[in-house]
Amino acid sequence: MESEKAAGILGVIVAIAVLAAAFYFVPPGSNGKSAKSAAQPQQTPEAPAAAAPAPRGPVIREVPQQ
Repeated sequence: MESEKAAGILGVIVAIAVLAAAFYFVPPGSNGKSAKSAAQPQQTPEAPAAAAPAPRGPVIREVPQQ
């Protein structure tokens, strides 16, 4: 029973260390913003520029039978 108690305490220590590291290494950004400010649509171009035509594949022609 003593080993189970030691394993439980060690598990709690590891969990605290992992949570502390997770909070320490969180990148700054949208973590503190409300959902309303994050839901604002970004401006998109109304008429996208004409894309170049897609390259055509090889032309397959029928071979005459001999």
